[in-house]
Amino acid sequence: MTTTLSEKKLKGLIKEGVREVLETELMKLRALALPEVSDKEQKDIEKRYGTPSRKRRKSYPIAV
Repeated sequence: MTTTLSEKKLKGLIKEGVREVLETELMKLRALALPEVSDKEQKDIEKRYGTPSRKRRKSYPIAV
C-alpha cells in the first residue's frame, strides 16, 4: 500500500506536529518557572480572590 502526499501537505503536517510539541514543552517550562507557594500563602490567595470556577480551569499534565 502506497500513500502519496504532496510536498505542501507534508510540510503542513510537519509544521503542525512541531508546533504541538513546542507548545507542550513551553507549557512545561512556564510551569517550572512559577514560584513555590506555601499552604499559608495559598489559603490567603483563595481568601482574597476565591478559587477559579471549574468552567475556566484547565489542567495540563507536566512530565519532568
